[in-house]
This record gives sequence, structure tokens and C-alpha cells, in this order.
Amino acid sequence: GRLGGLEMSYSSDADVLFVHDPLSGAEEREASEAAFAVANELRRLLALPGPDPALDLDAGLRPEGRQGPLVRTLTSYEAYYERWSKVWEAQALLRAVPVAGDAELGQRFLDMVDPLRYPKGGLSGADVAEVRRIKARVDSERLPRGADPASHLKLGRGGLGDVEWTVQLLQLRHAHQVAGLRTTQTLPALWAAEDAELVDHDAAAALAASWQLASRIRNATMLVRGRPSDSLPQQQDLAGVAFLCGYDVTEASRLPDDYRRGARRAAAAVHRVFWG
Repeated sequence: GRLGGLEMSYSSDADVLFVHDPLSGAEEREASEAAFAVANELRRLLALPGPDPALDLDAGLRPEGRQGPLVRTLTSYEAYYERWSKVWEAQALLRAVPVAGDAELGQRFLDMVDPLRYPKGGLSGADVAEVRRIKARVDSERLPRGADPASHLKLGRGGLGDVEWTVQLLQLRHAHQVAGLRTTQTLPALWAAEDAELVDHDAAAALAASWQLASRIRNATMLVRGRPSDSLPQQQDLAGVAFLCGYDVTEASRLPDDYRRGARRAAAAVHRVFWG
């Protein structure tokens, strides 16, 4: 998620996986119970109100989802991924990076999942079709009722989701050959794709500009309203949001049209690169 990509906004939760490795000679059941207790305590502490906003740790992307164990050993992760992993899990692992705990164990986890998220030979035609199928389902089911698909910052056409799915498909298909695509961050991966001539300059520029403006608007809206929103700001919030996005106070009214125009360019690039 955005934590792994160093792209968290003010309202982001943190998508995490908990990995442990029992010490030599330790009883695995007791080690798992101890690791589970540590993970639960960490989630509790970060969710408490304090000087900094509470942070929700979402472990829903773990193997077997919310039905699976919260904490697994490295061996258990490896066995699961070798036998059961789906392409959407490889896509989620593109963002994986160690953030706390044993750095050596974190690196061993990355070494284990690298062949999954950067598959040798790229994706099969069936896997590319599956990524596109899942994206189409997200587009049809997750956009809030009544939301304008031309201006929804996260799930609308040319918005954050469109750009990120496009970049991640390029990573899944080409990262085994293009080292620059082996990054957890959206924009560096996009520039690497342009350098490798996987996307042309105009498409890369349109995708980057829309992604950056949508990100700025989301953060600015949170600061102005005090609560998150994925919609363009309403009139009463527009001046403040536009100012935080770098607009002169006399030009605040340009922001919605600027975003829609840029999102249309990005959507055209998504159509060519992701769906083409």
C-alpha cells in the first residue's frame, strides 16, 4: 500500500504483513503466540489518539485475507505463495518493503517474494487479462453511488487508481528486465518505464501530472475540512484547497477544471497503456 510506496496521505491507513521467524530451538506454537501478541499490541498502540493521528494497521492483504492467521513465519509465507498465490497478490507485493523489526528477516522476505512480484518472463496473457478483469470490477463496484467518475480523485477516470494500476501492470510485465521498475514508488517506476520506452513521454507526463495533482488535492482537502474526501472541493472549501495546492487566491476557480482536463489526458494514456 501507500506505506510501502512512501506515498501516505494524511488520511491513509497502513497495509501491512506481519512476518516472524522462531529462534533456533524455540517451540513454533509458542513463538507464533508471542508474535501474535506483539502484532496485536502494536496495532492497539498505533490506534490510540495522541499528539499524532491514530494509524490503522490493515493486514487484510495477508494470505487467506481476514480468515488467515495475522502473523506467519517466513516458511509459511513461502509455502503459501508457492502453492496458492494469485496475480493480485503479486501486484500487492510490488509495494512490500520492511518498515520495522528485524531488518535481516525483512530482506529475506523480499528475496523470497521477488520472483513472484517480478516474474521471470513477465506475465502470461491470462494473468494480464486477470489484472484487467479485476480493475474493471473495481471500476464498476467501488465508485461510490452518485460520485462523478470524471472527478473522483481515487477511483475516477485518470485518477490515482488508474495511474497506479497502469504503473503496476508495467512493473509486473517488465520489471524482470528493467531494473528501474523494481521500486515501491509510483513516479520513479513511471519514469523508469518511460526511460525503457514502455510508455511515451506524453503519456508518462499526463499520468504523473494527474497523480500528483490528485494527491495534493486530497491532502489539502483533509487540512481544510478536517476529514478525508476523494471529491473535488466544494465552493466553500475551494479557495483554501487551491491555495494549499499552489494556486494564487485569485485563480482558485481554475482548480476543478485543471484537474478534470489533466484527468482526461491521463485517462487517454491509461486506455492506451493499460487496456491497449
